Amino acid sequence: MTEREFRFGVVAGRAPSGAEWAATARRAEELGYDTILVPDTRNTFAPFPALAAAAAVTTSLHIGTYVVSAPNRAPGLVAWESETLQELSDGRFELGIGGGRPGAAEDAASLGADFGTPGERLDRVASTIEAVRKLENAPPVMVAASRPRMLRLAAAQADIVALGLPPQTTEPLLARTVSQLRDAAGERFDELELHLNVAAVAATVDAIPSWLSRMVGGDPRDMAWNGGIAFLVGSAERIADLLCRRREEFDVSYIGVSGLFMEQFAPVIKIIRG
Repeated sequence: MTEREFRFGVVAGRAPSGAEWAATARRAEELGYDTILVPDTRNTFAPFPALAAAAAVTTSLHIGTYVVSAPNRAPGLVAWESETLQELSDGRFELGIGGGRPGAAEDAASLGADFGTPGERLDRVASTIEAVRKLENAPPVMVAASRPRMLRLAAAQADIVALGLPPQTTEPLLARTVSQLRDAAGERFDELELHLNVAAVAATVDAIPSWLSRMVGGDPRDMAWNGGIAFLVGSAERIADLLCRRREEFDVSYIGVSGLFMEQFAPVIKIIRG
């Protein structure tokens, strides 16, 4: 297998104003990021209009959902929104979809949607992908997955697999998850792009801000000390070496970085791209 080139995304979902949101998108493009990724939560902007605004002020930056919670929208509606964003962005849209992160049931209820059982949510993801694939200019599809049934669905239908592992996950569990995906995908595994999210980037563990605890569900410094894969610690050179090793060992080549650490991670992009 030929190693994929790295891609880097900024995960961002809110700004104090439209002008500052536009500035975030332009800065991501300036720094060499490939995508801006917007979550689908009630605490962030609605992803589709936010991505349209980002596309309007950039030229090469791709835009993507990270990830649409399938219960919140009918498959036909997601296909319509995707088709529109593909056209308005001149083909720069990437649809990310999943069965719903922790807390997504409350979001669904507030939107008047039926969250459903795990099996129903899995079926909704599959139906949505089917609707999007029928588009004349269908976007690439990212599926967020970590458990066996969703991994099997992603293995069969995704272009990109976002490995939806908790931030405290260590490399042995990452290895097992990638192995499950490889077994499910068979020969198709080489066609899949694997994505991991980064919660924090810091020079030392002690420099990781403690206020991240409310976002990662625990003490981020403890998670980093114990080898949590969502925390990148050290010099830009050290982080670049780590990511290259993980690409070699685990085939992870698409890195999503929290917008809170967009500037801190940018030197890593320069090192990797030479």
